[in-house]
Order: sequence, then C-alpha cells, then structure tokens
Amino acid sequence: MVTHAFIELLKQFFSDPATNLFPVPYAPQNVHKALKAIDSGKVKMISPVEVPDGFRGKILYDREACIGCQMCLKVCPSETIEFVPEGRKVKFYMSRCTFCALCTEICPKKCIKMSKDFLMANTDKYGPDMIVLDSGKFVQEEKKETPKPEKETDSEKPQPKATA
Repeated sequence: MVTHAFIELLKQFFSDPATNLFPVPYAPQNVHKALKAIDSGKVKMISPVEVPDGFRGKILYDREACIGCQMCLKVCPSETIEFVPEGRKVKFYMSRCTFCALCTEICPKKCIKMSKDFLMANTDKYGPDMIVLDSGKFVQEEKKETPKPEKETDSEKPQPKATA
C-alpha cells in the first residue's frame, strides 16, 4: 500500500536540495583555509539560501529606546540576557540564545527584534560579534517610515453602484 509518507519521500528524492554547500561549491577539507581563500579573493563564496519571512536570527536591540524594565530578562529561558545596572540597560549573549523570540514579544517599547542574520559561527562565544549591546535606533526609524494616510476628496471616494 502506498502511503502519504512514501509519496513525500519520492518527491524529496527527485527534487533539488533546499540548502547549498555554503560557503564554497565543494566540501572543503579545512574550513578555516577555505574562509581565508575567500577573504583573499582566491575563491568565490556562494551566497546562502534566502531567509524566509518570520525567520528568527540574531537579536537587534535599540539601547536608546530601552527603559530597563527587565521584562525580557524574566521571560528568557536560556539566560541570554544580562542586566547592566549602570544605565539600566541589558546585553545579550548570542551564544546562549535559543531564538525563541519571547523577549521580542514581551518588550513594552518594542526595542528588541529578531533579524534575518544567521551567520554567527565564531570560535569565541564571548567575542564582540556574539554580544549585542546596541544595534542602533530602529524603533524611531520604523515610526518615521510609516506614511500617514491622505484624506480622500469627494471625487476620489468610490461611488455606490446604481441598481436597476
């Protein structure tokens, strides 16, 4: 008997893979040497697959908009967030993050959001790339970008259809 799972297996067997060999078109024996070759321009890097909408990547944090309420700290299941008493702000250790986005949902000022950045592999989990202190002023920028709706004039309003 042919089941739904068997049909899905056949579809996947004959379809192209959803991923690619990133960062180079072949499986390198030494990734560090391959990355150095990319940096020097000897090898061209393949771009990663396109990130879908709703992807939860590296945290973005608008330090200036933060009020220091510590709500994000209370909901974080992996202790990613640390409160910094001087300035009443927080910092994020991305090496601990489980990308659950609970901190973004609970923030009353919406100063935390998830980016589409997923290239965070690092040998130093406490390096500057793995600790988020401030990502810029995205809260104020988003408010400025939303245009106000223009008022409709009487001639622009849709007229009701006449019935016969």
